[in-house]
Amino acid sequence: MQVFLLTLVMLLVVFAAMSIGYLVKKKSIAGSCGGLGALGIDKACNCDSPCDKRLERERQARVAKEQAWKQNQII
Repeated sequence: MQVFLLTLVMLLVVFAAMSIGYLVKKKSIAGSCGGLGALGIDKACNCDSPCDKRLERERQARVAKEQAWKQNQII
């Protein structure tokens, strides 16, 4: 239990120090490498054809959007 408490206290001290440093610099948080765009990747899934799960999610979103649009047309 002592190791856990010591680790927790150290983590909180480091977190507080980082927070104070952020507040003093008043600089926005930014990524270090520029993200996927820097690598020439347009999307997180860089496959030619989407998987079945993604196709199903997109279909469900499209159906939900069409239903919402139809409900707005009726009113």
